[in-house]
Amino acid sequence: MKSTVYRSACMAIELFTLAIAAAAALPFSAIAQTTEDKTLAPVVVTSSRTPQMTRDVLPDNIVITSEEIARSGHTSLLDLLQEKRGIEITRSGGPGTASSVFIRGADTKQNIVLVDGVRIGTSTIGGATWQVIPLSQIDHIEIVYGPLSTLYGADAIGGVVQIFTKKGNGPVQFSASAGAGSYGTRSLETSVSGTAGDEHLFRYAVSAAREESDGFSATKPGNFSFNPDKDGYKKESASGQFSLDVAKGHEIGLLFLESRLDAQVDLGSSAYNARAVGKLGTYALYSRNQFLPEWSSLIQLSQGIDKSDSLASTGVTTSNTTQNLLSWQNDLTLGTDVLQLLAERREEKIDSTTAGVSGTRTTNSVAASYQLRRGAHLGTVSMRNDDSSQYGSHTTGSAGYGYRITQALRANASVGTSFRAPTFNELYFPNFGVATNRPEKGKNAEAGLYYEDGKSQISAVYYRNAINDLLVTAVPCPTTPTVVSSSCAYNVDKALLTGLTLGASTRIGNFTVRGSLDLQNPRDETTDKLLNRRARQHGNVGLDYGAGAIKAGAEVVFSGKRFDDVANKNILGGYGLLNLYGSYDVTRNWSLFARWDNVLNKDYELAKNFATPGSNLFVGIRYGFI
Repeated sequence: MKSTVYRSACMAIELFTLAIAAAAALPFSAIAQTTEDKTLAPVVVTSSRTPQMTRDVLPDNIVITSEEIARSGHTSLLDLLQEKRGIEITRSGGPGTASSVFIRGADTKQNIVLVDGVRIGTSTIGGATWQVIPLSQIDHIEIVYGPLSTLYGADAIGGVVQIFTKKGNGPVQFSASAGAGSYGTRSLETSVSGTAGDEHLFRYAVSAAREESDGFSATKPGNFSFNPDKDGYKKESASGQFSLDVAKGHEIGLLFLESRLDAQVDLGSSAYNARAVGKLGTYALYSRNQFLPEWSSLIQLSQGIDKSDSLASTGVTTSNTTQNLLSWQNDLTLGTDVLQLLAERREEKIDSTTAGVSGTRTTNSVAASYQLRRGAHLGTVSMRNDDSSQYGSHTTGSAGYGYRITQALRANASVGTSFRAPTFNELYFPNFGVATNRPEKGKNAEAGLYYEDGKSQISAVYYRNAINDLLVTAVPCPTTPTVVSSSCAYNVDKALLTGLTLGASTRIGNFTVRGSLDLQNPRDETTDKLLNRRARQHGNVGLDYGAGAIKAGAEVVFSGKRFDDVANKNILGGYGLLNLYGSYDVTRNWSLFARWDNVLNKDYELAKNFATPGSNLFVGIRYGFI
């Protein structure tokens, strides 16, 4: 196994180097982009809370387009994200089980997830419940790396992932797809979208989907809760966006996403059908107004719901998080610059069957940022204050500068501070939480080079993120030093996340060669141990082909060894996975697609003694017309 992983990693690095060499062979001259290039250039919203062309965005970022999602043939959001630079995942079994996403080595609790601007996640455990998010409802995804607390407040230490659902645009469009594959997996989804009216334009989009799988045993022999039965899941979801132009420059809208996951889990050899049931909901009302040519305003009232029920033979355990957010954003255009002023109020409400954990906290926030664009110079400076009823006032700031060496080549540098709020479990869970725990605090500095000429892209970013007051499970608990067996969440450690993340892609005729490589050192400085379940190196290489009715691709996803525990005693071996995918347009409206994951049937682990899928195939048919 070790030699195979080594060969896979070597092959991946060689292909990655080839991609960089091919892209770098193009002259680093001032290449003027064509009108077509400008039209197709992605727009990023998350990095500044306002639409920006990617070439003007200072924070490191990637956009996963709707075309890329469809071409990949993925049915799982986690598997899609695993292929992206700076991203690592863990999962306690199959697609329906508890999952985490690490960004640049930051824990899943140290990242923010938004759905159409609505914040989601649990305030008890911390982080988003990734396994409940349905890929079928997603139009595109933006990932912005680095601290963004000055824009979004607590928890944006490693980065922000924003998911955008489908939006109506143009004539009526209808689409549907159905698929089936290994482990008894099957799915069905449909959507309709479009616009109506003339002077008062009405946009609409509605989607619904259902997926289920018989699954496989989530645990392996050696796991304390091992049960050899199959652990399947059912996921049902729906989303919608509706907006109306009430007057020129004035738009009101409503959007929602709902998803329910019912997944079987292993809790030992008991015959009881133990399950984890999760529900995700996002709802928002907004008013977008252009009051003056230089002044635009966005008022949004939103709610994010994360409900979790654990059904075991001993009873039902419930943990529900409801987040209500009222925000008012004002963008003032000053020539080529933008001044942004923001006021927010967020209320988190916890309902739990665990004694002492239920409660509420409110956070009032004000923020200001200034975006500068002057010829070859790009700059941004921002500051935010978050005043919490639970953990007090925290001020964060950031500054960034970019210089266009040529039209295609840019150099960036930035610094920023961030923080993570303690979860309700870390504060109040019986015999674990400590009510005096403080927020974690991060200080990040990074520098990068970016090259993009419309055909090739290259990026290289070095970052250093120092985190103080790291919340860890302390044994014995410092608050009860006489009880040796006692443990608790405590601000006792420091962490340092450093790394170099590389990315490259280039088109060669009908082929696209792409790859990424992350060399990192996410370390607990207090113990001098690697943070658990994070590798020193991981990445991917891929080759895509597209001509006429045929689109196909191959990729290798690889990772070095990791440790499952904070003591760095339980090793998770490195792995390399080969995946294949493709589609064929039978007619203008009909297409067939297929994805074959883990072609070589590698046995690997993302968490100790938890199973992962073997070689598995998913095929389907897609229909759509305009």
